Amino acid sequence: MTPSATALPPDTCPLYVDLDGTLTPSDTLHESIMLFVRSNPLNLLRMLAWLPLGKAGFKQRLADAVRPNATSLPYNEPFVDYLRSEHARGRPLVLASAADARIVRDVAEHLGVFDDTLGTNAQEDGINLSRAHKRAAIDAHARAQGHSTWAYAGNSRDDLDVWNGSTQALVVNAPSGVVASLQRSHPEAQVFERNTLSLKTVLRAIRLKQWSKNGLLFVPLLAAHSLDSELWGLLLMAFVSFGLCASATYLVNDLLDLPNDRAHRIKRHRPLASGAIGIPTAVALGVAMLVLAFALAFAVSLGFAVVLLAYTVTTLAYSLVLKRLALIDVLVLSGLYTLRIGAGAVASGVDLSNWLLAISIFLFLSLALVKRCAELEELVDEQRTLAPGRGYQPRDLASLRTMGMASGFLAVMVLALYIDSQNSQKLYVHPDMLWAAAPVLLLWVMRIWLKTGRRELHGEDPLQFALKDPFSWITLFVMGGIGLVATVGFQPGYFS
Repeated sequence: MTPSATALPPDTCPLYVDLDGTLTPSDTLHESIMLFVRSNPLNLLRMLAWLPLGKAGFKQRLADAVRPNATSLPYNEPFVDYLRSEHARGRPLVLASAADARIVRDVAEHLGVFDDTLGTNAQEDGINLSRAHKRAAIDAHARAQGHSTWAYAGNSRDDLDVWNGSTQALVVNAPSGVVASLQRSHPEAQVFERNTLSLKTVLRAIRLKQWSKNGLLFVPLLAAHSLDSELWGLLLMAFVSFGLCASATYLVNDLLDLPNDRAHRIKRHRPLASGAIGIPTAVALGVAMLVLAFALAFAVSLGFAVVLLAYTVTTLAYSLVLKRLALIDVLVLSGLYTLRIGAGAVASGVDLSNWLLAISIFLFLSLALVKRCAELEELVDEQRTLAPGRGYQPRDLASLRTMGMASGFLAVMVLALYIDSQNSQKLYVHPDMLWAAAPVLLLWVMRIWLKTGRRELHGEDPLQFALKDPFSWITLFVMGGIGLVATVGFQPGYFS
């Protein structure tokens, strides 16, 4: 290195770049923790045992076990484009992070714009490379390369110590307070704007649209032909409770399924997968919603709270293990839909009909299989061999399609058998009118399977598809009208 290298202007001196929160909006430590827990929930206990090792030792043990896939991490694309342009004009770039050194090297190799890396290495010095330690390491590295000045790009309050030693400061994706503090010492700091967390993004993350599924809680009271305002009030509270709980479990599912979601054509745009919402924010939001959900559940009744607990445990088991077990996954999904109906019966005190349960189980099993077939259809189109995080292969498609259509037809058959039962005779003045509902439901089942085969569902949830599908709404109103006509003059009673 020539002596003139020490006098490089600020925009050409070596640039040291932070990783977590700067280069990627996510945090590789949090990503690693979720990967470790996903492989085995008991790993939470193992991590507790590593805490006495200190930050550097903890990161080393965790990186020994799991490392995020650098190719699937979300990146701050405008900043990466800037780094590529700096690299193209010959500026030295170094990735400097408190993350484990192996993770830092993985990311640097993937992006291909960095000349060197600095990371936490517990085996060498046991120092967590953050704040003053990072500043000292960067300064030593720059001087070893023949530079007396250097630039730094970071995002957090911890980086203020590092910026204090830099000639040029770049602040990326930082809170306004950090930007203001930095600009007092570096008024010329180059700012890459932070993507603020919007209410729309939060609502997408908690999947507010999925609350429509919880409308199933109202089915038992509707089937009982009850107009009791107090019961409807309780059900409304139960609906909100179930929605909050379901949203919390969706967050858990997305946290545990980050690698698979990022490999999916559609799911990679979800707030967590894209890095729009950080892992700590998602965890805090999930815990808050879960606490509120159970507070409302106990206000409804102890029995409803028990059902909600069963739903929560089953959903978490699905996210951790069951979703990767072929056939078990669709049975669990159909059971979770049916459990919503049972929860509605418990909340309202209505006796749950075996007929209603049978129709629900078969219909929801058919819809669960629709979802799996739609996903496999995408795999066939993309010429991939195994669904990420699932237990199916494209060659299973024909079998699953047969099971799904048969299950949907069984739901229609149970409806037809119900029409001539004693239960329908008690609740309906004109039960024979219900025969008109059978072909309507049959047409809807056949149509959604036809659309699945034509690749028109694009891997999305069939119930979400139905909410946007005018034909499905027409089907719902027609069947509701048939039920109303059959009910005219009914004697109040319960669907028993």
